Amino acid sequence: MADPASYRPAPGDIPTDPGVYRFRDEHGRVVYVGKARNLRSRLNSYFADQWSLHPRTRSMVATASSVDWVIVATEVEALALEYSWIKEYDPRFNVKYRDDKSYPYLAVTVGEEFPKAAVVREAKRKGTRYFGPYGHAWAIRDTLDQLLRVFPIRTCRDGVFRRAKQVGRPCLLGYIDKCSAPCVGRISPEDYQALVGDFCTFMGGQAEPFIRSVDRQMREASARMEYEEAGRLRDRLGALTRALERNAVVFDDSTDADVIGLAEDDLQMGVQVFHVRGGRIRGERGFVVEKAEELTASGYLERVLQRLYADSDVTSPPKEVLVSTPLDDPRVWAAWLEALRGSRVSIRTPQRGDKRALMATAVANAENTLRLHTSRRSSDLTTRSQALRELQDALALPEPPLRIECIDISTLQGQDTVASLVVFEDGLPRKRDYRSFIIRTVGADDTAAVAEVVSRRFQPREAPDGTETVEEGRRFAYPPALLVIDGGQPQVRAAQDALMQVGMSDLPVVGLAKRLEEVWLPDESDPVILPRTSEALYLLQRVRDEAHRTAIALHRKRRGKRATTSALDGIAGLGPAKAKALLKHFGSVRAIRGATEAELQLAPGIGPTLAAAIHAALSVAGPGESPAPDVPVAVADRT
Repeated sequence: MADPASYRPAPGDIPTDPGVYRFRDEHGRVVYVGKARNLRSRLNSYFADQWSLHPRTRSMVATASSVDWVIVATEVEALALEYSWIKEYDPRFNVKYRDDKSYPYLAVTVGEEFPKAAVVREAKRKGTRYFGPYGHAWAIRDTLDQLLRVFPIRTCRDGVFRRAKQVGRPCLLGYIDKCSAPCVGRISPEDYQALVGDFCTFMGGQAEPFIRSVDRQMREASARMEYEEAGRLRDRLGALTRALERNAVVFDDSTDADVIGLAEDDLQMGVQVFHVRGGRIRGERGFVVEKAEELTASGYLERVLQRLYADSDVTSPPKEVLVSTPLDDPRVWAAWLEALRGSRVSIRTPQRGDKRALMATAVANAENTLRLHTSRRSSDLTTRSQALRELQDALALPEPPLRIECIDISTLQGQDTVASLVVFEDGLPRKRDYRSFIIRTVGADDTAAVAEVVSRRFQPREAPDGTETVEEGRRFAYPPALLVIDGGQPQVRAAQDALMQVGMSDLPVVGLAKRLEEVWLPDESDPVILPRTSEALYLLQRVRDEAHRTAIALHRKRRGKRATTSALDGIAGLGPAKAKALLKHFGSVRAIRGATEAELQLAPGIGPTLAAAIHAALSVAGPGESPAPDVPVAVADRT
C-alpha cells in the first residue's frame, strides 16, 4: 500500500476547471476514474485525513500511486469523458457505470413522414438522427421541453399519434402549443419537415442564426411597445440559450480525427492530443517539447506530427488531423500522412462548431500541461542546486559544477571501439552538445581509448587570429567544470595524464565505478563514498547512465554496418567497393581463392599489384590449416 502523501500533487498545480481524473496503481493500471466541477477541490479531498474518508475511498487512494487529469469545458463533457474512460479501463474502484447501460441520446426519426423526438438509450437505428450522449436523462428531457416552445415537433408515441389522427383531436401538447399537431393537419407535411430540419440544425450546433433571429424579433417588439410579445420572445430566447449543454467530446459516429492543441512560452511548448475514433475520445496524451531549435510555431507542430506518426505501427494517421496552429505547407504534410495511411487525410484548423470547441479544450489542456511542467521544473531546481552543491563539497571543487561532461567507452574484444561524450548543464542534459568518437588507436584498451578521447576533446587548436583555443566548434566554446569518466581509478588516471599533456591539468576529473558506485579521484588511493540517498550521487548516476546508453547505441550502430567478417577483410588496397566488385565477378570467396592472378585481373578495378596481394592473402593457409570461410562469421554482441 502506498502513502497517498508520496504522490499528492501540489495544490497549486491542480487547475480549478472542470475535468476528469484517473488514479493509477504502481503498474500504471487505472484503478479509479472520476469527474469534478473543480478538479483542485475534488482531488484535495482525497488527500485529507485518511480516517475521515469512506473505507472504500481510503483503500483506493492507498492502492494508487499516481493521479493525472484532463480538463474539459463543462460538467457534461466531464461526465461523458468519465463514462468513456470507465468503459475503456474498467477500473476496479468504479461501480456506478460498470453495467452496459449507455448514456441517453436525443433521437429524431427523420426517416418518417412526421418525425418525432424522443429520449432513448437504444442502439443506433437507420433513419434516425441522434444527438448526445448526455449526462442525465432528466437534463435532456428538460432541454427538449424548452426547445418545444421554439420548435413544436411531436414527442408522442406512434400509438398516441395514430389515435389522435383517427379521432381528429390532438393530445394535450397540441392544445398548449408544444406540438404543431400534424396529426390533425394543423401544419402541412412540408412545413413540418422544415420545422424538424430547423430543430436538427439547432441541435447539430448551428444555433446562432436562430438565437440572432429571436433576439432581433424581441428587440423589434419592444421598440413597438408590444411588451407581451417581447416577453414571449424573451422566454423563447432564454429557452434557446439554455437549451442544451452540448458535449464537445462526442461527435458523429463517422468522426475519425486527432485534435492537436498547442500552447507555448519562450522556452517550451505544451502539446495535448485527443484521439477521436468513432465519435468518441478513445485516448489522449500530453507532453512538452523543448524549444531547442529556432523554429516557428508551425515548425514545432511539424516536429509533433513526426513524433506522432513517424512510426505508423504505433499511431496510424486518422482521416482528419485538426491543429490549433496552421501549417506553413499543409499539402506536403497531407501527402506524407496519406502515404502512411494509404488513403486521404485532411489537415486543417477548425473554425466553428463542435470541433472548434474541442480544439479550445485541447489548447486549454496544453496550457495546463505546460504550466505543470514549468512548475515541476522550477520546483526541481532546488533539488538540482542541492546536487551541485553536494558535488562541490564532496569533491572540494572551487564552485558548483554547472557544466559536467562524461565519457564512456564501448567496445567488443577491441573491435569497433567507440566513445560517447555527453553534456549536462545545470543538472539537465544538453543533447545538442553530445559528441561521439570512433577510436583511432588500433587495439586500444579502455585506458588508451579514454586518453585518446580526452586528447581529441581538449587538444588546443589554432584560431584564425593565431591564438590557441580548445574550442571544437561553437558548441564547445568553454571547458566543463567537471569531467566524469565511466570507470575506476585506471581510467581516471589515463584521463588526468591526457589533460596534463594538453595543458588542462587544472580541470577536475573523477570516475564513477559501477560495482559499488564509488567516486574515484586520480591521485587518491581511496574512493569518495557518497551516501546512497545523496542527490549528488543520483546526478552522477544519471550522467554516467546517459553516457553509457549513448555509447552502446553508437557501438551497435557501427557494428551493424559490419556485422559480418570475410576472408577479403584486411587485404591491403582492397576496399569495400573493389571487394564487392570482386565477389560479384566470381560469385564466392572460394572461387576467388581458386583463381589465378591473371583471372583476378579480369574483375573491375583489380590491377596486377592488387591481384598479387589478393592471391597471396588467400593462399596463406597451409596444407594442414582450414581455409578462410566462404560464409560471413557473425560477431557476438558484448559491450
